Amino acid sequence: MLIGVLKEDDPRVALIPEVITKLEDDKNEVCVENNAGESIFIHDIHFQQAKARVDSRANVLRDADILITLQTLPEKDLKLLKKGAILISMFAPYTGNKIEETLTKYPITTFSLDMIPRITLAQSMDVLSSMASIAGYKAVITAAGILPRYFPMLTTAAGTIPPARVLVIGAGVAGLQAVATAKRLGAIVEVFDTRTVVKEEIQSLGAKFIEVEGSVDDKAAGGYAVEQSKDYLEKQAQLIKDRAIQSDVIITTAQLRGKPAPILISKEVVNEMRDGSVIVDLASSTGGNCELTQDKKTITEYGVTIVGDSELHNLAPIHASQLYGKNIYNFLKLMLKDGALTLDMDHEIYKSSCLTYNGELRYKSN
Repeated sequence: MLIGVLKEDDPRVALIPEVITKLEDDKNEVCVENNAGESIFIHDIHFQQAKARVDSRANVLRDADILITLQTLPEKDLKLLKKGAILISMFAPYTGNKIEETLTKYPITTFSLDMIPRITLAQSMDVLSSMASIAGYKAVITAAGILPRYFPMLTTAAGTIPPARVLVIGAGVAGLQAVATAKRLGAIVEVFDTRTVVKEEIQSLGAKFIEVEGSVDDKAAGGYAVEQSKDYLEKQAQLIKDRAIQSDVIITTAQLRGKPAPILISKEVVNEMRDGSVIVDLASSTGGNCELTQDKKTITEYGVTIVGDSELHNLAPIHASQLYGKNIYNFLKLMLKDGALTLDMDHEIYKSSCLTYNGELRYKSN
């Protein structure tokens, strides 16, 4: 099978030479668009050394049996794909973007990596977790760079500097990585999550778990938070307010799959926070957990800096590309054998992540 990789409007690249070599060893061929890896210092010669063919965008689109991308392709590119081609990307159909209406116009098969079920069998291909881990780390590093104070406690000849206080809201992959990073930097860390199942993990990292009694915990939600009762939300709001106004840094990561992110930090709470405090909102792409968040912008309100960025993984594009490529390789391993397609559409992973099959709609919105 010929696997294609494009140069995209993204600092990452879908496949790196290390992964391409593995695919070639498995009797596949790889074709890469010119300059696809320049943003992460992977030049065409590096792809060629991995035995990939470097070619024009039009040729990659025309020849690829399987095309791997990071972003959704524009229609002008979809039109160039051959009949029966397989397109693998991050389509996020649950956001209501109606992407399936576009994809069904073309006789291709499409898989959305963000629809892979979060089960043990699929852990090695979980792109969302790979990117979230980087984002959680970068959220703390970003906050530390902005905060006009130290993170660790320091004892100096001029006196003792107290440690920064960090509040992490949401203890999924991004949140746990944020906790670990903040602890390594010497901060006092508190964590809030509606899922009590994460309590032990949080405590094992040396952080304090903030618990509100009466939460609804849905294990079938794939690691996402679920909507809570009105009584619970009122208790939650008061507790978060009490902790937030004592914090120097707040990292928010709470998202509801297919719905706007819950507002957990109101503008009134921001107004009561200390001047110079920092909020990094990783849920900004779905509205944000802070009422004042603006997606893809850093603003200052009431003396508090608010960073709205759901793509902080792009601040580490080398490792993000490495992890994405390895996730892709593991996803492809199940459908390719000795360079031939052995796609089992009854397999749980492919059945869950398929949007269209030869132009026929397979995705069903909730």
